[in-house]
Amino acid sequence: MSGSVAERSAPRPQDRASAGTAGRAPSRVLAALAVAAGLAAWAWWLAGQPGGARLALSLSFGALFGFVLQRSRFCFYCQWRDLLVEGDPRGLLGILAALAAGVAGYAVVLGAWMPDPSGTRLPPDAHIGPVGPVLVLAGAVFGAGMAVSGSCISAHLYRLGEGSPTAPFALVGTALGFVLGFATWNPLYLASVSEAPVIWLPRHLGYAGSLVLALALLAALAWPLLHRLPEPAGPRGRPDPLRAVFTGRWPVWLGGLAVGAIGTLAYLRVGPLGVTAEIGGRARQVAGAAGLLPGRLEGLDTFRGCATALRDAVLTPNGLFVGGLVLASFAAALAAGQFRPARPTRGQALRGLLGGVLLGWGAMTGLGCSVGTLLSGIMAGALSGWVFGLAMFAGAAGTLWLGRRTGHLA
Repeated sequence: MSGSVAERSAPRPQDRASAGTAGRAPSRVLAALAVAAGLAAWAWWLAGQPGGARLALSLSFGALFGFVLQRSRFCFYCQWRDLLVEGDPRGLLGILAALAAGVAGYAVVLGAWMPDPSGTRLPPDAHIGPVGPVLVLAGAVFGAGMAVSGSCISAHLYRLGEGSPTAPFALVGTALGFVLGFATWNPLYLASVSEAPVIWLPRHLGYAGSLVLALALLAALAWPLLHRLPEPAGPRGRPDPLRAVFTGRWPVWLGGLAVGAIGTLAYLRVGPLGVTAEIGGRARQVAGAAGLLPGRLEGLDTFRGCATALRDAVLTPNGLFVGGLVLASFAAALAAGQFRPARPTRGQALRGLLGGVLLGWGAMTGLGCSVGTLLSGIMAGALSGWVFGLAMFAGAAGTLWLGRRTGHLA
C-alpha cells in the first residue's frame, strides 16, 4: 500500500460525482425505473407475438448482461491493464471466475444434450472454431484494437449507455473493420483456415476430463494472482443493500460469477453469448448492397461462432440482446449517477475509429470477440477460445507497452 493517509481517504471521483448529484437522485432514479419498465414492457410484448419467446428472452438476457457489466465494470481490456500497469489482479480474477462458472454450467447443459461427446457432431450453435495461424493473428489484432480504443466491444456497448465519447466512434470503426475483414477473408480462408482443425476438447477428453483440465488451468492462472491481492480495506459502516446493488461498484469476482451464470442460462434457452453477430450481419448487408464484398465468402457460413449471415428481419435475437445490453447499462448508469455524456475530442474520435477497425477485423476473422470466441468458446470446451484469448491478451499487452513507450497511450 502506498500514498499518504490523506490520499487514501480522499473521496473518489465517482463518490464526488454522486455527492454532487444527490439533489437530482430522485429524478435519476425515476428515469432509470422508466427505462427498466420500458424494457420489461417490450419483452412482455415480444413474448406475446408469434414466435416471439426467443426474442423476448434475448432482450431479457441482454438487459441482465448489460446491468452486470455496468455495475461490476466488467471489461477484458481494463482488467488486464489494471494488472499490467497498476499490479491490481482483482479484475483478472473476475474474468477467471466468469470462465470457471461458465465452464461448469456448460458441462451440465452439454452433458444433458449430448451424453456421448465422442461422435462427429458438435454441440448446437456452440462457438467452436478452427485453430490455426489466422486465429492467432485475429486475436492479436483484436487485442491491439482494445488497447488503442480503450475497451473491448462489449465494454464499448455498456459505456455507450454511460455516455462515453469514444464508444460511438469505436462501434462505427468496428463495423468498418468487419467490412475490411470480409474483403480479406477469402485469401486467408484458402491459405489457412480451410485446413485448420476444429478441436472440441470433450470429444477427446470427455466432459469430466475437459472440465477438470479447464478448471485446473484457471486455478493455475488464479493462484499467483491471489497472492497479489491488496490488503482489505478497513471496517466500514453498516452497508445499505440498495446502494450496494444500484450505486456502488460490485466486486469484479461477483460480476464474473454473474456473467458465467448468464452465459449458461442464455445458451440453455437462446444461444451462446456474443455481441458481434448483429454488427457483422448488418455490416455485411450494407457492404454487400454497396458492392464492396466479394461475390462469394468462401466457407464463412459453415463455421460456428458469431454468425454474420445476411438478415431480412428487423428484430433479431442478437440485435435485441445488444439493444437490451445498452439500454440496461444506461438505466444502471442513471441510477448510479454515472451517466456523463461528454463532447468527444479529436483524439478520442481517432482512437475510437482506429481501434474499432482493429476490433472489427479481429472479431470477423476470429469468428467472434472476447465474449463470443473467448468467453463462450472456452465455456463450451473449444480450444479456439483458449488460443484466441492468449493471442488477444498478448496483442493488448504489446500494444499497450508500445503505446506507453511512445506516449500515445496512457
